[in-house]
Amino acid sequence: MAQLYSVAEASKNETGGGEGVEVVKNEPYTDFPLLGGKFTSGQYTYKIYHLASKVPGFVRALAPKEALVVHEEAWNAYPYCKTVLSNPGYMKDNFFICVETYHFADRGTSENIHELPDDRLKDREVVHIDIANDPLASGDYKPEEDPANYRSEKTGRGPLSGSWKKDVQPVMTCYKLVTAEFKWFGLQTKVESFIMTTERRLFTNFHRQVFCWTDRWHGMTMDDIRALEDKTKKELEEQRKIGQVRGTKAI
Repeated sequence: MAQLYSVAEASKNETGGGEGVEVVKNEPYTDFPLLGGKFTSGQYTYKIYHLASKVPGFVRALAPKEALVVHEEAWNAYPYCKTVLSNPGYMKDNFFICVETYHFADRGTSENIHELPDDRLKDREVVHIDIANDPLASGDYKPEEDPANYRSEKTGRGPLSGSWKKDVQPVMTCYKLVTAEFKWFGLQTKVESFIMTTERRLFTNFHRQVFCWTDRWHGMTMDDIRALEDKTKKELEEQRKIGQVRGTKAI
């Protein structure tokens, strides 16, 4: 519930004035196996991101307009989800970002929860994210979205301080496996590094919001979520067409 609610809310904050998120499909699916067939059904979403001012300046200078549109397909079989971003209009098979997520009730101690084979495990880099203690860019910090200060009135959870991961209850780790490829001579290494840095920033900020919005989503039902998603889809379409540009800072 927290994840779905927060995705809908975050989408509205990045949309307006011709840019942002366009929801094309949001429907149940079956028979799409994830993680070796352990998860086979859930909710499928297909979105188009109209980026424009959101991409770094060196990409805007080199890339045509169609390169600034990213397509996202996502299969949410919670607690496991798979998201694939691509640019079929320009980069085609030369660009993709795949994010595989496993939400698991532990304290970050699982070594290979995505069950990677030895060759991929050898190349994997592990990055630990602490939503309460990790430093943020000055422009990202919002006092009302600081887990070190927030306390939920509904649940009594928070604030998160010090070595909170060792002591809090309940606790969950969101394991993200990010695979990225950007084939463009002279830019591949720079852009792939940018993608990984950006993903970490997005994961950190998003999950800080998830926790600090606890009193908004706690107690919601799936019917509430689907109604919110339908309403958000309509609002996003209106904002993209006539809304004021929000959050135009490059990420």
